[in-house]
Amino acid sequence: MMRPSALLLATALAFSPLVALAESAVTIPPPAAEAPAQSAGLETAVLAGGCFWGIQAVYQHVKGVTNAVSGYAGGAQKDATYDVVSSGRTSHAESVRVTFNPREISYGKILQIYFAVAHDPTQLNRQGPDSGPQYRSEIFPQNEAQQKVAQDYIAQLDKTGVYKRPIVTKTNTMKVPFYAAEGYHQDYATKHPYQPYIVINDAPKVENLKKMFPDVWRDQPVTVAEADKGN
Repeated sequence: MMRPSALLLATALAFSPLVALAESAVTIPPPAAEAPAQSAGLETAVLAGGCFWGIQAVYQHVKGVTNAVSGYAGGAQKDATYDVVSSGRTSHAESVRVTFNPREISYGKILQIYFAVAHDPTQLNRQGPDSGPQYRSEIFPQNEAQQKVAQDYIAQLDKTGVYKRPIVTKTNTMKVPFYAAEGYHQDYATKHPYQPYIVINDAPKVENLKKMFPDVWRDQPVTVAEADKGN
């Protein structure tokens, strides 16, 4: 049940023009081709698509995902911090490293969720209220199979015409390092569900995941804190 304070906040925000900043979900087909499992163990996907709080929150509710870590990727620098990346003067993007069991969820399904509910792939260097190259839409394939699936899927979605504008998502052809974000950024949406930014921009994404992908929805999010305890 929603707390009274949360209900008041949600009601107030419902009549706020800021609500229009939240991206809308899009019903899209799954990839025509899948990436075969690379090993008997876990695999990772690294995705950028706006503020990492929302991307992380979405994948923490996906069955088969064992961890989703907010961080930075795509830059030439050998390290990254929020203060530096948020300046927009680096080539890093806010990203999320999703660790998943390919026998429970495929890389293709990870991408379908990414394009359908996690962000708007037609926005260039911005998502919702956040703008700058650090908020760009980009996929960082971890192997050649992921790269092919991602590139083919973008071409497939462009041909369907489900989006009103062309997809601007890039696929980085080089395996780049991922730098985990500071601890206060991890599990942010779970820790601060009534923070206005989360209510406006990220809670709708999680709700859309539940509605559009009930087959992979999990009520209890898998958090970084819990995953770290298991290691």
